Amino acid sequence: VVRRRLLQRYEHQPFISCLAGFYSCRWKRYQRERTEPGKCCCSMVKEPKISTGWDFSFCFSLVFLYTWGEGKNDYNGFDWYNYGNLGFWFLWSLVILIVAAVFFTYISLLLVLAMCLLAEGQQLYLHWSHKIGTFLVLGFSISSLFALSILWRDHRKTVRLSFQVTAPYLHIGAIAIMVLLAWPVALHAIRADKKVTQVIIVGPYLAILLFLFLIPLGMYSPCIREMGTLGPKPALIGHRGAPMLAPENTEMSFLKTIEHGGDGLETDVTISYDGVPFLMHDDTLRRTTNIQEVYPNDTGKAASFFSWDALQKLNAGTWFLKNKPFVGMGSLSKADQNQAMNQSIYTLSSFLRLADSHNKLVIFDLYRPPEKHPYRNLWIRKILDVILKESKIKRHLVLWLHNGVRSFVQSVAPGFQHTMGKKAPIEDLLKHNIVKLNLVYTDMSSDDIRKYAEANITTNLYVVNEPWLYSLAWCSGAHSVTTNAVHLLKDLSQPLFLMTPQQYNIMWILTDVTSAFLISLIFAL
Repeated sequence: VVRRRLLQRYEHQPFISCLAGFYSCRWKRYQRERTEPGKCCCSMVKEPKISTGWDFSFCFSLVFLYTWGEGKNDYNGFDWYNYGNLGFWFLWSLVILIVAAVFFTYISLLLVLAMCLLAEGQQLYLHWSHKIGTFLVLGFSISSLFALSILWRDHRKTVRLSFQVTAPYLHIGAIAIMVLLAWPVALHAIRADKKVTQVIIVGPYLAILLFLFLIPLGMYSPCIREMGTLGPKPALIGHRGAPMLAPENTEMSFLKTIEHGGDGLETDVTISYDGVPFLMHDDTLRRTTNIQEVYPNDTGKAASFFSWDALQKLNAGTWFLKNKPFVGMGSLSKADQNQAMNQSIYTLSSFLRLADSHNKLVIFDLYRPPEKHPYRNLWIRKILDVILKESKIKRHLVLWLHNGVRSFVQSVAPGFQHTMGKKAPIEDLLKHNIVKLNLVYTDMSSDDIRKYAEANITTNLYVVNEPWLYSLAWCSGAHSVTTNAVHLLKDLSQPLFLMTPQQYNIMWILTDVTSAFLISLIFAL
């Protein structure tokens, strides 16, 4: 047993005392706990397994925070998925984001404390509460990333797309971290009394630094382009109207889109039991109406099995004020609140008349009625009757998306802009008179968009809500996007992160030269 000296307070070292107190909850130390120059910094870590644990915790929490943060575009879809499984609405996406940010901040502070203690030559003793916290962060981050990879595979595509706009700035951030790390690396390298130890400390650091210096050679971003090559701003199509400002698929929602300068309106169409096409996205009426109050025994009943008279008795707006379906929604004015509270289910006929009166494009998903529905085999004809006879909307405003009976529709309703919902060979698209593609944004490809455009086939991407994603679509050459955020995207005068190759090269070289100078200065001193 090593005989220990008497405990001594940090009376003349308040900074070290504070660091050690927060890190290990030890406000006293043994005099011999200070590591002398010449010893390897690894010997100062008394619990290497714990040290490895917070290293991994930091890395995984950083990866998850970035991954989840960049997925904000799809938070509503994530919350809607949970609503379908849990039966009640809650902003789970926001809770996860807050937890991820808190965990990353916590583990980052631990790492900073550890680096400062090592720089002062102090040995590391992590308090048991921090050990629990470290492994809690690690478990949360790994399990969350695993769940995302299984349940939300398209999210990986979103993250890959995000690198096309954030990579130049992530590069600067990584270089800045390497500059900050130069100080403790240089300090421990100088303290080491063996050349081999110095190489072990400095070698990996310099290898990573060289990699970061050269990584821009492999970067690609459509927003790094020559002056004058940027295409026109993509048109904005309101996804179910303006669902961040008003209840989705209601008259108020579409009017808000028009008010904010949207170029088109998107919606979902189903048919009532007595043959009235109306707007509803979900299979049931539970999420977007007050059916639990009016028809409490029919909450699980398919929306298409209600008559139009029954549907008219439902309120389609109060849920919006109660649940607040989007993260970051602003507060509504008193007039808007009153208007939202009085919204009802909207008919397809009224929707088309509204779009026609404001000369707006329309695109809609059509839902075939379930079995035993009287209009199961007549639904297309019924919808065409509403388009051609009741609303009499200008045909060039209709983007016809449904692919099942396209030839029939082309014969009875010439003039529609026929739209395909997936990529296909250009020859096949031209053969079927397709003039537009409606693609999920994760299928975004500037090369494909350009090839289709050369054949006079335009591209619409859905659902694009975040400014960075809209900027990427703009730089990639998309002609329009379907969005929940017309009121936000309309104000963008140019893509975010837009720069010329010359500007990027200057930024890259200046960053590398400045960081190399600072790191050399730190090692020299």
